Amino acid sequence: MNTDTDLLWSPGRRELEDSNIACFMDWVSEVRGLHFSGYDELWRWSSTDLAGFWSAVWEFYGLDAVTDYDEVLGEASMPGAEWFPGARLNFAERCFAQATDARPALVALTEGGTPEDISWHELRRRVTDVAAALRRMGVEPGDCVAGYLPNLPQTVVALLATAAVGAVWTACSPDFGTPSVLARLRQARPTVLVAADGYRYGGKTYDKRPEVAELADGLPTVRHILAVDSLFAAPTAPWSGRPDVEQHAWSALPAAEEPLDFADVPFDHPLWILWSSGTTGIPKGIVQGHGGIVVELLKALGLGVDLRADDRYLFLTSTSWMVWNFLVGGLLHGSTVILYDGSPTFPDIDGAWRVAERTGATVVGLGAAYLTAAEKADTRPADAFRLGGLRTVLQTGSSLPPSTWRWVHDRLTPGMRLQSICGGTDVCSVLAGSTPLLPVRVGRIQAPALGVALASWDPQGHPVTGEQGELVVTAPLPSMPLHFVGDADGARYRASYFETYPGVWRHGDWVTIDTDLSVVVAGRSDSTLNRSGVRMGSADIYAVVDQLPEIADSLVIGVEQADGGYFMPLFVVPAQGTALDDGLRRRITTAIRSRLSPRHVPDLIVPVPAVPRTLTGKKLEVPVKRILQGARSSDVSSEGSITHPEMLTWFANFAADKAISGPSAVD
Repeated sequence: MNTDTDLLWSPGRRELEDSNIACFMDWVSEVRGLHFSGYDELWRWSSTDLAGFWSAVWEFYGLDAVTDYDEVLGEASMPGAEWFPGARLNFAERCFAQATDARPALVALTEGGTPEDISWHELRRRVTDVAAALRRMGVEPGDCVAGYLPNLPQTVVALLATAAVGAVWTACSPDFGTPSVLARLRQARPTVLVAADGYRYGGKTYDKRPEVAELADGLPTVRHILAVDSLFAAPTAPWSGRPDVEQHAWSALPAAEEPLDFADVPFDHPLWILWSSGTTGIPKGIVQGHGGIVVELLKALGLGVDLRADDRYLFLTSTSWMVWNFLVGGLLHGSTVILYDGSPTFPDIDGAWRVAERTGATVVGLGAAYLTAAEKADTRPADAFRLGGLRTVLQTGSSLPPSTWRWVHDRLTPGMRLQSICGGTDVCSVLAGSTPLLPVRVGRIQAPALGVALASWDPQGHPVTGEQGELVVTAPLPSMPLHFVGDADGARYRASYFETYPGVWRHGDWVTIDTDLSVVVAGRSDSTLNRSGVRMGSADIYAVVDQLPEIADSLVIGVEQADGGYFMPLFVVPAQGTALDDGLRRRITTAIRSRLSPRHVPDLIVPVPAVPRTLTGKKLEVPVKRILQGARSSDVSSEGSITHPEMLTWFANFAADKAISGPSAVD
C-alpha cells in the first residue's frame, strides 16, 4: 500500500469545492437528490447506474437544450450497446458551442516560428469555407475525407469541416511511410485527400509532395486533393499525375457564400476513423460516433482532467496518435487549444517547456518517454522558463518510473499536479486517470475514470484486488467503437476485445487495482509496440524486414522495463549464407525508418537461429515478451504446441545476459 513518503500532491480548497467535478457533485445533489461522500462513492454509482450517470452528464453540460432522446441506453450488451437513441447532434457544432472571442480558439506554433492566435470567429470562417469546398467536391454524409497532415490549424479546420458536412474524417501523420499510410487509407476509401506539402521536425524540413503523388496513385477512390501549402508556395502544378484527380490549393479556396451549416446527424453517426497498431495484420479502422465522442470528451476532459474554458491546453503529439483527437476535444469546453508542429526536443531537451512558455499553456500533455528523458538530462524547467500558469501535466503513453514522478513535482511549478492517464485509441479517452478530489502518489494512477466499470480479472474471469490481472471493462461506454472498417459481420471487432471474456471488454493491459481504487498499469498484455505513446503493430515491421532478401524470418518485441524505459529488440534469422553484419543492420534500419517511422527503428538487431511459432504459424510475440520481462520459459508456452521450443530457452538466456527486466507480475 501507499505510504506518506509517496505523497506528491493533495487536493486543496479549490479542488474540493470549485473544481468541475465538485460542481458536478453539487449539481447531482441539488437536482437528483444523490449525495456522495467522495470520489469512490461517485465512481461506483457512475459505473453501475449507467443511465443515471450519463443522463446527468448530458444535462450538466446542457445537451438537453440541444436534442431530446428516447432513452439513455437502448441496448446494454457489449458489443452493440445503443446509446441515446433518438438524439441528434453534430461534433463540430458542439465544438463551437462555447465560442467567445474573449479568448483565442487556437494557438499554433511551428519549430522556430512565432505563435499565431486564431480567434473563434476566424476558426468558424475557415471551417465554413472548407465545408463549402467539400460540398462542391460532392462530399456527402458518410463519405470519407482523409488527412495526410501534421499538427497544423488546417488539420483542425479540415476535421471540423468534415464533421460539419457529416462526412467521416481520418488522418495519418506524414512521418509515417507511404506503405503504412496506404494500409490504412485504402480501407477507408476516401474521396478527398487533404495533404500538406511537408513538415519540419528536429530542425529538418521534409518535402512530402512526392509521397502525396504516391498516395493518390494508391488510392483509387480519391477524386480531389486539397493541397495545404504550409512550407512552399501554393502549388501551380498538380502533385499527382492522375488525370481524374482534381487539385485545389487550400490558400486559394473562395469564401463561402452561405453561413456554416451543420449536418443534422443521429447520435451514432460515424465521426472519424482511428487506426489500431496492426499487431495481428492490417491496421483496424476504429469507427467512433459524433454523440459518443461528444459526451465522452465532455466527461473525460471536464470531470477528469478538470479542463476549463480559460485554460490553454497543449498536447505534444502527432496527428496519428489519438491524443490529438483528445486535444481537439478541448474546443468542446471553450478552451484554447495549442497546436505545436515539431519535436518536443527541438532545439534541445527543453523544447516542450519552451513551447509551453511561449504559448502560455496551463495544461500540458506529454508522453512518458519525454519526461524520463528530461529527468535523465537533469533539467530544471521551472528555473529556466516562466511556467507560473502551468497547473497540471497530463502523462500517458507508458508507465513512469518512480523517480520521474518525483522529478515532475520537484522541477515544475510548485503545486502543479501530475495526471497519469491510461486509455487508448479504442475508446479515444481515459479508462483510468486523475481526479482533483484524490491525492497523487508515486507510481499510481489515482482511480478508474467516471463511468468506466474498470476491473482486473484473472485468466478464469474472476476479479482480483491488489493483484495483477487483465484490464477489463464490464459495462459499455458511449465512445466504444461503432464498428471496424470492412468488418461487416463484426467478427474482427468481437475477436479484438470480447474473445477472452465474452461480453466483457478486454483492453490488453496488465493492471493492478488496489482497495483505495488506485491503479497501476504494468504494460501491454498483447504484442502491440508502444514507443513514446505511438502504437504500431509488429506486422508493419515484418512487412518491411521480411521483404529483404537477406532475412529469412524476424521477430520484434517491445518490452516495458521496471525503470520506466522501453526496450525494442528485433530478432532476425539471416538467409542461408548471409551474415548479420553492420552493413545489413544499416539496411534494415534504413528500410524501417523510410517505409514506416523513425520512432520504430529497433534498439538492437540480433541474429537468432529460428523464430518460434504456434502450430498454426503465429509468431510467439507475447510469450517471448513475457520471457524478456522475467517469466520462466516453462510458464509461457507448452513445448508440444510450438515449433522450435528450444528458442524459449535461448530468449531466457538472452534476457539474463542483457539484464532485461520488466514488470514483475508477469511470471
